[in-house]
Amino acid sequence: MDHRQQIKDLYSIIHKLINEVESLKKLNAELGQELEKYRTPKNSSNSSKPPSTDFPKIQKTQSLRTPSGKKPGGQPGHEGTTLRMAVPDTIQKHSPNCCTCCGEDLGGYPVHFIGRRQVIDIPPIEPIVTEHRLFGVHCQCGHNNRASYPDGIVAPVSYGPGVQSLVSYLSVRQYLPVERITELLSSLFGLSLSTGGVCYLLEKVKQKATPVYESIRQFVLKGRVVGADETGVNINGKNHWAWTFQNPEATYIAINKSRGTKAIDQIMPEGFGNNTLVTDCWPSYFKENAAGHQLCTAHLLRELKFLAQKYPENSWAPRFSKLITDALQMRNDDKLTPQKSKEIIQTFQQLTKKPVNQKIKELVSFQKRMVKYSGYVFAFLDDHQIPPDNNASERAIRNFKVKLKVSNFFRSSAGSDCYAVIRSIIDTAIKNHQNPYEATRLIAILHSTE
Repeated sequence: MDHRQQIKDLYSIIHKLINEVESLKKLNAELGQELEKYRTPKNSSNSSKPPSTDFPKIQKTQSLRTPSGKKPGGQPGHEGTTLRMAVPDTIQKHSPNCCTCCGEDLGGYPVHFIGRRQVIDIPPIEPIVTEHRLFGVHCQCGHNNRASYPDGIVAPVSYGPGVQSLVSYLSVRQYLPVERITELLSSLFGLSLSTGGVCYLLEKVKQKATPVYESIRQFVLKGRVVGADETGVNINGKNHWAWTFQNPEATYIAINKSRGTKAIDQIMPEGFGNNTLVTDCWPSYFKENAAGHQLCTAHLLRELKFLAQKYPENSWAPRFSKLITDALQMRNDDKLTPQKSKEIIQTFQQLTKKPVNQKIKELVSFQKRMVKYSGYVFAFLDDHQIPPDNNASERAIRNFKVKLKVSNFFRSSAGSDCYAVIRSIIDTAIKNHQNPYEATRLIAILHSTE
């Protein structure tokens, strides 16, 4: 064979091998980036991801909480709870009948009090059936007068406000599935409701609650600060979104098919021109023409914690985390002054301008986001009415996740709407130190708007 041809063939093989090596290098780099996700995975303890997305068997060992130095259990000054003597409904007297020594009959002897004990119990609960009978009276003028049924008595047999409020409380506050509610009512009270009957009663309470529900919405809008959050809701296999808008006195929850500004505009068409919105970094909130914004510092700290774990050689994330933590501590200790606030803002601005490793895309992206929302990170410094985090909104919306974990999904939009309306009223009652069951009872005794 010609040596020139051999050399030519070898060059061809070398070029193929070079191309293959380059291809393998590229694939190796891609797999390396993919592997990084599993070396330091994001979860609910170091990011804004909800607990439901955590990988199985991942220990939730990381938290923003730090040791308090206190011993476990009740702290000094904490008022405990224990059984206390009450005014008795019945009294049973116990006296000896005969002497345990000689057998003498003690019936004629005077007794003296030596002690008492009380037993608190619940008697068997039986439903009360009230029958409404109509009568007519024939007047001497010739007119035949007929009585009318009271308002709300529209069916031959129906369940009253007590059953309606109990069903609402068990479903919405205690998260019981419909079938377990029917079992409880049958076992404890002898009431035989079908699952459809339970859903009907929930819908009935929702209809009665509609005016109060709208009043809560208006009350939230009147507040100077509004916290907002959203979470996915499975309705018969399709994803919807539960939105909450709340303040320290009221919680409003609504269901929508969208997670974008369309949903916000439909739920709160008046806008937030007079409100400061406290939220996470979901872009839809910043498209609203709000009076101001405050980013949730808890979300930011979790993201910074993740970045510090994943890239320990970089000091930018720990410095930013310490700045937020120090600012929160000064606010809690009431040590914030105009000068301190100014220094915090200046340090923050320096951090946003400080170059970070451009190869760390997550860090670069986070810094750019801080630059974009720079006016919304420390809005809480000079206004004590603005909370530094959105934890209250997350607590309000978490109830949907608890309900879904118990029941898996809502079978219809009507069911999720019922839950949103009644949950809004219950959470608002709790915020105002009212009995949540009593709140459902007061709604149930209202006349239906049907």
